[in-house]
Amino acid sequence: MDHEAVVESALKAAEISYERPQPGAFLVRLPGQHKLATMTWLTISDQALHVEAFFCRRPDENHLEFYRWLLTKNGSMYGVHFALDQIGDVHLVGRVPLDAVSDQEIDRLLGCVLTYADEWFDRALELGFASSIRREWDWRVRRGESLANLRAFEGIVERGRRQDGPGPAGESRPPETGGSRPQEAGEGRPPEAGEGR
Repeated sequence: MDHEAVVESALKAAEISYERPQPGAFLVRLPGQHKLATMTWLTISDQALHVEAFFCRRPDENHLEFYRWLLTKNGSMYGVHFALDQIGDVHLVGRVPLDAVSDQEIDRLLGCVLTYADEWFDRALELGFASSIRREWDWRVRRGESLANLRAFEGIVERGRRQDGPGPAGESRPPETGGSRPQEAGEGRPPEAGEGR
């Protein structure tokens, strides 16, 4: 069976945007609502189809609760699970035996990746990046910038104000809140088999 042809056929049938940076590797863009896009690698090795998608960078704070939350999610997930890379960034990873690769299975796997990445992204940011979100909110308010993409986190900002009072004054820009980083999906290259798992 030509597994690359099966993967490509499934992606075309689903009208999903993808690139083929090298033989046996597909970089798939899954557009979302909460997470703008989830870049997902599908790589074919001798024995399996590997799936890997960047979820978020390592948390800034609240590590115990953040990782506990990830682990509780792992038990109910299909096809992929949360894993950390060497620097602590969080990925969704999985593998499927080549004899199970089909249009339907690829569609199911990518649907799961998109669902988990998109539906759980806001909660991950709440748990691991609340202080950064509050600083970003306060910085935008001071500068008169749009809060549109932070509205989902308004509760975090309000809780922080009740606990700590308003954020510190000043014009320094806070760090980004984990929504993206350059080359999110494996730094522009497909993951090696077994890497980051």
